[in-house]
Amino acid sequence: MKKDIIEITGFHAHVYFDTASRDVAARVREGLGARFEVQLGRWFDKPIGPHPKAMYQVAFLPNQFDQVVPWLMLNRQGLDILVHPETGDAVADHANHSLWLGKKLDLNIEFLRQVSSISN
Repeated sequence: MKKDIIEITGFHAHVYFDTASRDVAARVREGLGARFEVQLGRWFDKPIGPHPKAMYQVAFLPNQFDQVVPWLMLNRQGLDILVHPETGDAVADHANHSLWLGKKLDLNIEFLRQVSSISN
């Protein structure tokens, strides 16, 4: 089934880090907050939900994609970042419609399936 980009209501970037790279992640976060009108989510210092590493989320609007994602490409400082759309289908958004900057990490998609089946 074809989807239309009008279904995308926003984007999330998940910036992954570990103890050694937390300061780098903080600098990337500060850069995002200083340059863009984005929503900076909480720091999660342990894996949460489908995410296999510590991370924070950055939410932004579809019309910001062409500015935020290229900035992340050039300024991620070696961090791994997942970027995915928000279409209302969390499983597909994370597993099929996503892009990775850096190394592609193994997400716990089964977690998303379970959460999606509970909420539907």
